[in-house]
Amino acid sequence: MSDRRRLKSNGRVADIALQGVVDADRFVVPLRHQVRHPVTAIHPRPHAGARDRELAFGELFEVLDIADGYAFGYAARDGYVGYVRAEALSDHWRNPSHRIIAPTYWRGHPALKAEGEPGFLPIGARVTVDAIHHDHCDWAEVAHPPAGPDSNGSAIYLPMPQLAPIDPPGSDLVAEAARYLGVPYLWAGNSGFGIDCSGLVQAACLACGIACPGDSDMQAEELGAVLPEDAPLKRGDLLFWKGHVALVADPDRILHANAGYMAVVHEPLDEAIARIEAVGNGAVIARRRL
Repeated sequence: MSDRRRLKSNGRVADIALQGVVDADRFVVPLRHQVRHPVTAIHPRPHAGARDRELAFGELFEVLDIADGYAFGYAARDGYVGYVRAEALSDHWRNPSHRIIAPTYWRGHPALKAEGEPGFLPIGARVTVDAIHHDHCDWAEVAHPPAGPDSNGSAIYLPMPQLAPIDPPGSDLVAEAARYLGVPYLWAGNSGFGIDCSGLVQAACLACGIACPGDSDMQAEELGAVLPEDAPLKRGDLLFWKGHVALVADPDRILHANAGYMAVVHEPLDEAIARIEAVGNGAVIARRRL
């Protein structure tokens, strides 16, 4: 309960589920909000330059309090606690129906040659498809959450080939992670604009309907089961170093977001083990199988 990443309280306000468990001035029922910006950071403190994690467009955030331009609460996907800029959230939320599976853009009209500049959304964003229009390809009509009570929001249109239904979920962790190949490595990133090692593992797990915490130390403790050191590696297994995690693509290769290549890449397993140890991050400390 002392881990601030999971403690749904800042002393001033706490989730009502913690009444009688922690001390706080107020206990409140969280109010669900939806991310309306392409991406927004989860910060450990308001006005902090540091970033803990990220939320992408359409993801849900449970708000406990809004003060001084920041919402305090936690990500609906995994309970990760922190502060998000209030302007990035809307209280007009809807359950997403689709996820973005490839780099894409939106237009103000469902037409290939629509006027105006496109907006861009990352892999990993969530959308609710209300209708489908056709012009050269199918275009998904998606509601853009409004900024506040005085706005009704607007409709935007995305190419349908870059979307996949959330239900049914994917079935191959490595294939889902491979959608991010070439995406830049970004510390605390959680989207196709930039992603880190634990963000990639979480994205793959969530796409496959597997609950997954946000940081690699949590994943090393909670995901799947411990794999004995003498067990042969299989596709989808997880390897952990201090502060790093990778997916096993096959017995000889891993797939991971890493600062060595500053991207999501496949890397030969033996070369990765030697390289990571050479830069001072040590040997593999855990192996787990989902």
